[in-house]
Amino acid sequence: MTTIEVKKTKDIGLGSLSFVLCLFGILFTFEFGDKSGIGDHILHTIGISAWSNGNSGIHYTVFYSAIFFIPSFMIGHIYPDNRGAKAGKIISGILSVLTLSALITFIISFLSAWV
Repeated sequence: MTTIEVKKTKDIGLGSLSFVLCLFGILFTFEFGDKSGIGDHILHTIGISAWSNGNSGIHYTVFYSAIFFIPSFMIGHIYPDNRGAKAGKIISGILSVLTLSALITFIISFLSAWV
């Protein structure tokens, strides 16, 4: 007689890093209330402007967040059986598509200004 083993919970592993990176990307990008985002403070500390025109214009942290979202998506895709991997993959995939759409829109508007 064979024994069937049922695994009910997922283990924490490398795939769990997907969700953590996704959270870092969200914290890096978004502003909460009237306070500037963590990414703005980090970029200011490094000496890089977070905005294209001082405190207005294009918010560059949205594009820098790809440093977190793209690896998050890839790790979630490679290790889907770990806890948080699926959520990290889905959320970072959606936010990566939105970031890519914003970048394409920015490039089109920049090029159309030259025509």
